[in-house]
Amino acid sequence: MPNALEETTLDALFLSARSTHAFTPEPVADATLERLYDLLKWGPTAFNAQPARYVFIRSAEAKARLLPALSASNRDKTARAPITAIVAYDSRFYEHLSHQLPGAQVAHLFAENAPLAEITGIRNGTLQGAHLLIAARALGLAVGPMSGFDQDAINREFFPDGRFRANFLVNIGYADGTVARPRGPRLSFADVVQVL
Repeated sequence: MPNALEETTLDALFLSARSTHAFTPEPVADATLERLYDLLKWGPTAFNAQPARYVFIRSAEAKARLLPALSASNRDKTARAPITAIVAYDSRFYEHLSHQLPGAQVAHLFAENAPLAEITGIRNGTLQGAHLLIAARALGLAVGPMSGFDQDAINREFFPDGRFRANFLVNIGYADGTVARPRGPRLSFADVVQVL
């Protein structure tokens, strides 16, 4: 394939990569978090909307605010992770579209249609969260994305004005090499793909 990435890169990003549940205590530097964002922001979104918003939780005080909202199975590993990212989306992302999509007058499509704005924010914010996972792996970081949490509790605690809404969480750091369980199987091409 022309311009295909080398197998070692594909291996690091996808083939050997897995969700991480145990991290070393090594901190993730601010410069690394900034580089992470500088990479992920270039991933595509509809209308270049970029609705995702990120809260990188590092301090013990911030973790103490986060942990009560997590399911029991997610608390310990999150407490030990150097960073936990709240991947949220801006429910009024369209207010920035005149800057992000200059020359196109599309903000009114979302301002006048709350269900369209919500699904666009969720869908594209989730896409940006996937860009975060890949960019983190590209920088040598390990990631552990999670659902198991009380979304309303996190929104009340971290986004009390209601504009941003939590989507999912990601523990970020450097893997300690522990493998908690064998990697789960994946569905085959024939199981999930149609070529029409």
